[in-house]
Amino acid sequence: MTATRLLAGPPIATGAETLADHRQRLGPRPRATRRGELTATLDRSGLLGRGGAAFPAARKWAAVADRAGGDAVVLVNGAEGEPLSAKDQTLMTARPHLVLDGAELAAEAVGARRIVVYVGGGHANSVRAMQRAVTERDMVAPTQLVIAPTTYVAGEESAAVQFVDGGDARPTGVPPRPFERGVGGRPTLVQNVETLAHVALIARYGDGWYRDVGSGPTRGTALVTVGGDVAHPGVTEIAYGTTVRDLVAVAGGSVDRSSGGAVLLGGYFGGWLRAEEASDQLLDPRSCRDAGSAFGCGVVHVLPLGRCGVIATARILDYMAGQSAAQCGPCVFGLRAIADATARIASVGSARSDDVAHVVRWSGQLAGRGACKHPDGAVALLRSALRTFADEFDRHERFGACVEAGRQGRVA
Repeated sequence: MTATRLLAGPPIATGAETLADHRQRLGPRPRATRRGELTATLDRSGLLGRGGAAFPAARKWAAVADRAGGDAVVLVNGAEGEPLSAKDQTLMTARPHLVLDGAELAAEAVGARRIVVYVGGGHANSVRAMQRAVTERDMVAPTQLVIAPTTYVAGEESAAVQFVDGGDARPTGVPPRPFERGVGGRPTLVQNVETLAHVALIARYGDGWYRDVGSGPTRGTALVTVGGDVAHPGVTEIAYGTTVRDLVAVAGGSVDRSSGGAVLLGGYFGGWLRAEEASDQLLDPRSCRDAGSAFGCGVVHVLPLGRCGVIATARILDYMAGQSAAQCGPCVFGLRAIADATARIASVGSARSDDVAHVVRWSGQLAGRGACKHPDGAVALLRSALRTFADEFDRHERFGACVEAGRQGRVA
């Protein structure tokens, strides 16, 4: 089921791999000196960005290189604001030099004179590991480490650019985009740390090696954070096309088709699936999207049996409303109204007679109207909840609470 590539090497628990050990294990870093060569290799590999949007990495690189004129910026994105994800933290803490190899290759390939390493302020071990790794090596371009705010939206690429330039870490919804004019007004490649770590290995072993694993529509491997009702939560590396059932079993859990349980795929920007749907679901960006969910940042969270999906969803929506950029009506008013109505539905005896009808209608009206994608992700999760927990929403509406006594819905 697993194909260990990014996490190969010394045990994760031992901490950051040193530069000497990294080079002894993998050899020296290749160079990306011939224009377009590495980008073409990434294109053949089919490598997708691992920040959540699954955008083809090669297209991003080409867009920056075409505008750079030798004066671009590479922004290494390790903000990881998704509460259920730990993959980027794990990678930076254990394999910082793999990430920096990818950053240097990107700088050479797109013509960058500056590298910014952007790490979430709540990830202290990752900050220390990346700081130490930068000082261990002679970087190909001046490199700055920036501590990102501990907010959900701080990892969005335009928010990251604004913060590095001294502004607030809030997304911008209008052009120019970072690849056109980003940090310091320069074309900027914003790339997730896992994406860059894959680049470091593809540059060494080739696109064919990368595509050699995977059984779904997408090839290669991905880091996934498994949590919830499993005995061994944590980060693991899977081949794309692994089923949810097999992954959860390895983590010491079960997705029982007849249990009536549910799984959250993709994190807070993802979607819920019933256990019977999730069991054979392929963990692959395209397959998850076709199923009405999302692979997103690689989260598989099993809702414990007996926990209420309505309560769990209400808590997520409240968090998302509180974590918005608060810069446009759809978030300030629309998302907050949806979160408050869902909270009333989830609470004993608090729902208004029209709350469910309002939530259903609003979830279809809010998407696409925000200054950024934050409200889109929240209502996509809500729509998946309305489908997956339809019976529970009905019970809450009719009886004021779940029928089962003592049900809880904490998602942490």
